[in-house]
Amino acid sequence: MTRIVAGSAKGRVLKVPAKGTRPTSERVREALFSRLEHMNVVEDCLVLDLYAGSGALGLEAASRGASRVDLVEKSAPAARIIAHNIRATGLKARVHTASAATFLGARDFETLSGEFDLVLLDPPYDVSEEEVAEVLSRLGSWITPDALVVVERSSRSPEPLWPDFLVKEDQRTWGETVAWFAGPPVKAEVETDLDLRSVH
Repeated sequence: MTRIVAGSAKGRVLKVPAKGTRPTSERVREALFSRLEHMNVVEDCLVLDLYAGSGALGLEAASRGASRVDLVEKSAPAARIIAHNIRATGLKARVHTASAATFLGARDFETLSGEFDLVLLDPPYDVSEEEVAEVLSRLGSWITPDALVVVERSSRSPEPLWPDFLVKEDQRTWGETVAWFAGPPVKAEVETDLDLRSVH
């Protein structure tokens, strides 16, 4: 049974697709969101949940005070279950039936000119590292300059290949799950790098 761990919808049971998804355990969700709340990332944020599955991660963020959550799931049956979970919890969220890469490919704005403060990626374990890298590379025009991107994978998986506009900030392991935290480089660091390049 999958439930919302904390917040306005605490304890609400979520429907889960019969197959094809791997809902994050309540223990891992609690640990992950404790970390995110410690970093002051959730409340009043715009959140993008890619590979949403049952919607458990995104709806947990909504329950804990995110201003809006967009959930992206390519499986139509799973997307219908997410829509049911949104209605059942009454949380501020909407679901998009599309693959993560297709959804992100629909925009071609300037890098770091987007609206999302927090991006959650929890792909099925059988999703390749190459696909994860491609999806990360398409995030640039969707996120803010202060955004945080969290990639949840099997603890046996290698570190994701980060695009130039994301820098690893932290890594946490809970049992069989590893979470990678990354964000855009600090502006001062970017300017320093550019200054150093101009010297040479």
